[in-house]
Amino acid sequence: MTAASGLAKSFGVLAACRIGVGIGEASASPAAYSMLSDYYPPRLRATVIAIYAAGVYIGAGIGIFLGGYILEWWATTYPTDAPYGLKGWQVAFMAVGIPGLIMAIWVRTLREPTRGISEGLVTEKHPHPFRLLGQELLAVVPPFNLVGLRSHPKVLQTNLKLAALIALTAWFLIWLTGSFAQWITTSFGVWVTVTWAQSLKIRDPATYGMMFGSKAFIYTMLAFPMTAFIGYGAGFWIPPLLLRVHEVGAAEVGLYLGLGAALGGFTGITLGGMLADRLKQIFPSGRIVLGYIVIAGKVPLLLWLLYSDSLMAAYIINFFLTAFSACGGGVPPSTASDLVMPRMRAVAGAYYILLNTFIGLALGPYVIGEISDVLHAGGMDEASSLRAAIAIALLSLIPALFFLIMAQRHLAKDESTRLDRARALGEPVDELLAGKPTA
Repeated sequence: MTAASGLAKSFGVLAACRIGVGIGEASASPAAYSMLSDYYPPRLRATVIAIYAAGVYIGAGIGIFLGGYILEWWATTYPTDAPYGLKGWQVAFMAVGIPGLIMAIWVRTLREPTRGISEGLVTEKHPHPFRLLGQELLAVVPPFNLVGLRSHPKVLQTNLKLAALIALTAWFLIWLTGSFAQWITTSFGVWVTVTWAQSLKIRDPATYGMMFGSKAFIYTMLAFPMTAFIGYGAGFWIPPLLLRVHEVGAAEVGLYLGLGAALGGFTGITLGGMLADRLKQIFPSGRIVLGYIVIAGKVPLLLWLLYSDSLMAAYIINFFLTAFSACGGGVPPSTASDLVMPRMRAVAGAYYILLNTFIGLALGPYVIGEISDVLHAGGMDEASSLRAAIAIALLSLIPALFFLIMAQRHLAKDESTRLDRARALGEPVDELLAGKPTA
């Protein structure tokens, strides 16, 4: 779908291709979290998930580098009459997308481990996985997502009330900002998520209870996406900022920021995963400490980068900024896996990705851009307004800090009572512990 994005001739086709990319990414990571949790013992869970997640930083870094280079090279080589009428951005999409098709052949050779084997809670494979896939798909595709609620009138009534509230909030935000597409799509996603959660409570109350009945799970799933708000936002706007402040080409900015993001992200998330697992061996909530490290490193480094007069210093700082921003990446998926039963890991991991996308990716760059526009309209030049907007967005780390403290407060208890909570919700815990796997 990334490669197909390069063939788009209209916004609608490009949007459809990007949705396809999102489907692929959203499908891969929850499955990977679940598989890695059984390939390796729980004591290495954050480490192996962090190494897996490091691919995001390597890919993004290479993408920025290749994208900037291809854009500049294509414009120079073909100022007019480009082959097949392709633009530089289209060629960039195809250049980074086509190798993925080759990787898919290799990935096909992977073998799935026995679910639950790493914790002595062996669970048989689901007898009808594609039927389950269909049920889950219907739970998130309107209007079919309301079908499962029809037999529960009170739940359906609550859903409609929440839908009205979400719509009203969206209308107010559209009136306030003028951003119709942003808030329509965001509010629609929020409603679909709410409906899915209601459906999950009906279809699989044990999974719902293990996730949303755990305060540690809820706070962890909020804390790290809040740190991603400034991470995604700053990461999106730093390249344009450097282009505005310094007289430099897109290829150079792409090269140095891309390499810095790739190396810094890979180093930070890998070492962070290892440190998280080491700290967990010392005290139960040790992994949460990585969230504090993210905040402690991100604030001074980002401010230093924003207000540095040296372009080379900005490149160097970006490496360390990315490393600190990334170091907590393995914590939320590994913590989610520790708080639920093996059969629930992928769903819990998917929920984390969902919140990370809503809070970090969907809102971070947008909110910073809106703040920058307001400041620019107030008289600031484009560079100063963008710099100030990114700095203001650091305030999002205040609620992140609160959520971290609350997650750490509840984590030890929720992890230690996991099996008891699952047993109370009707899970066949005793059968699993006795070596009698059940689907």
